Amino acid sequence: MKIKTYNCIRNVPKEDWESVLNTHSLTYSHQFWEIMEQCQLNDFSYNYLLFYNNADQAIALTSYYTITTDIAIFAPKNLRSILKQIRCLWPNFLKFKMLECGTPITLNAPLAIGDEKASTSLMKQLGELLIQMAKDQGHFLIVLRDFEPETEALQPTLKQLEFHLENSLPNTYLDINWETPAAYLADMKSYYRSKLQKHLRINQEQEVSHKLLDNFDDLAEILCQQWQTVHEHASEFQREVLTPQFYAEFSVKMGENSKVLLFYRKQELVGHALLLMDKDILRWLYFGRNEAVNDSLYIYVGHKVIETAILLKAKKLEMGLTTYAIKKDLGAYLSPIKLALRSPSNFINRFIGVFYPLLNHIPEIKNKNIFKRQKNDSL
Repeated sequence: MKIKTYNCIRNVPKEDWESVLNTHSLTYSHQFWEIMEQCQLNDFSYNYLLFYNNADQAIALTSYYTITTDIAIFAPKNLRSILKQIRCLWPNFLKFKMLECGTPITLNAPLAIGDEKASTSLMKQLGELLIQMAKDQGHFLIVLRDFEPETEALQPTLKQLEFHLENSLPNTYLDINWETPAAYLADMKSYYRSKLQKHLRINQEQEVSHKLLDNFDDLAEILCQQWQTVHEHASEFQREVLTPQFYAEFSVKMGENSKVLLFYRKQELVGHALLLMDKDILRWLYFGRNEAVNDSLYIYVGHKVIETAILLKAKKLEMGLTTYAIKKDLGAYLSPIKLALRSPSNFINRFIGVFYPLLNHIPEIKNKNIFKRQKNDSL
């Protein structure tokens, strides 16, 4: 097996890259990584790997990047408050330069594999390569993300390489089993339906409306400002910092697969939900709004995202991390995610499995039965 490394997506042979993807997510696609490079998020510095078999056929791909990240990114509220005070004096306290493998703005397995028979050897080679690279470049930590339940077969190989498999914030999904939005509402148990309808009435009284667009690059500045408002007031975790160029490039390069739901109060644009139609999955990537206030708008937005998934004939809706209580009341279920963590220093690596869980609070997965004919059993 051969590995070829590239430090610019323009230099990656597009035919070889795309030949691996098959049923894999669009967030592995060549154009997606063009967006990531051009929009300059944080201090990300990207590299790309293509794995070839003996017949010179590309059989797997991945990307890795360096980023300065808070090791206590999922810290509980009390610890986050203490860290905030400490960082007034030492801004980079518990922030380290890390080598991360995965996709930076959405959840995905760290490796796209075209030949599943080679998955174990591919993961071993990737793990060994990242360990050596982290040693050579002086990184504090290696992070492979994100290991959702369907990637369980890849995990034992990483354990053999002394990676720690630690819990991350769970993802949220809704299986779309309704032909119409009305059928979705009718399937809800009366308590949850009446609760939702109460918030929908509030928004109706405030003359809130919405529309779906495929082309929105001309709105990039205002959409990014709305996202920034939510980001700056986030009470859970903050990581990537979006730019107006991200919104513009996302709209142009992802074509009809990129979508935005715009929300108006009377005639004023007050919020948006950024979406990606990823084959048969609709992914809700980001939410933005003009004001960081606690009202019913987010519930209205969540409901309209679900309606959109139904109308687009998606089989599944990914609703992302955080705001779990609201998403569960809308029918979403939590799905566990693991991160593979390793320090290139064998001495420091002994303590990663101890200190990471102490510094980061991961909510317990408890799902609700909100539908009459329950679609998602509790985990």
